[in-house]
Amino acid sequence: MDKSQLRQSITAYLRKLSANEKQNIESKQSAELKELECWKQANTIGITVSQGLEWNTRPIIEAAWCEGKTVCVPKCLPKTKQLEFYKFDTYDQLEKVYYNLLEPKPEETTKVSKEQIDLLIVPGLLFDRRGYRIGFGGGYYDRFLKDYPNQTISLASERQIINHLPVEPFDLPVQMILTENGLLKEGIS
Repeated sequence: MDKSQLRQSITAYLRKLSANEKQNIESKQSAELKELECWKQANTIGITVSQGLEWNTRPIIEAAWCEGKTVCVPKCLPKTKQLEFYKFDTYDQLEKVYYNLLEPKPEETTKVSKEQIDLLIVPGLLFDRRGYRIGFGGGYYDRFLKDYPNQTISLASERQIINHLPVEPFDLPVQMILTENGLLKEGIS
């Protein structure tokens, strides 16, 4: 299957999950994430504000705030397909943009350099055991990860992990994948 077919297949699976099944997976992911050393040592967390089929990131954002961590979210720059991250302290500092994405209002938030983000939680639809991922299209995260110096992790269900994805030269893997069954590190560099 090509990337488009793989996206369609996993999207169909995610749509079929009941609210209870989804919440159960998210609870396990969130609890496990907070126990990881990379989370404990991170002062600044980069994360998206989830929507639709994505795993709910609000409990993770709120846990980070409760622990005194800095939380920053991306703003997409469609002309260059780049991401810029901004520190935010309240959901009121976000605005709906295209595709109903919640992004920071630059005038109300503080820009954070990629070097300042200790742990980046990278979204994705499908992953392989090497850490390669299929995202939502556009390549924004692959561009950002190109010279990102710190730790990366993605949240997924076990059903979102396959043995091997087709990889293109610009694709970059995440270092860790956290599922409802724990941390997957096998084969991930």
